[in-house]
Amino acid sequence: MAKRKVFISFDYNNDRHYKNLLVAWDKNKHFDFSFYDGSVTVPVNSTSAGPIRRVISRRISECPRFLCIVGERTYSSSWVAWEIDKAVQLSRKLIAIKTSRSNSTPPSLYGVDATWALSFTFDGIKKALDES
Repeated sequence: MAKRKVFISFDYNNDRHYKNLLVAWDKNKHFDFSFYDGSVTVPVNSTSAGPIRRVISRRISECPRFLCIVGERTYSSSWVAWEIDKAVQLSRKLIAIKTSRSNSTPPSLYGVDATWALSFTFDGIKKALDES
């Protein structure tokens, strides 16, 4: 079975440890995760964000699946919202996983037919990816 390419969206300032767990799982034969792993200190709509948006757009377009890690502050990340909107525009299969059930859902994930992983575990995320 070929690896499934999955773009990972996460709040860089708050959820890197969850992203790092996915990096470890990336060694598994079932997944090929892709990240834009850079600190984005410029606003998503600024003129200087264009090159970053182009790199992220290309990486999302290369992956049929898009996984959003929904951490405590993800709902307020303009970069994550932009990435979700780009994934929808590119008709990617959306999967989301909350790191805690009490985390607020980013508004961009409403009404886009996202598949939700029920737990932040290898098996939970694998099942959601299999169902998407």
